[in-house]
Amino acid sequence: MHNIRSELSAIVWKIDTSVGDRVSEGDTLVVLASMKMEIPVAAPFAGVIQSILVSEGSTVAEGETLLVISR
Repeated sequence: MHNIRSELSAIVWKIDTSVGDRVSEGDTLVVLASMKMEIPVAAPFAGVIQSILVSEGSTVAEGETLLVISR
């Protein structure tokens, strides 16, 4: 299992995946918004989404876990 973390403090703009989804390396999982910019968070490897720990519209801190993915 691998935690996908936010690289900055931001608002969760959009969640592009669901628990149980199989994703490929590079797929956009979540889109964050900060300072009028949209920042996509991509899958670092192919795997299955195990859990999503945030919701659209929530504020996240730098380093906060957004979701968990397994190979």
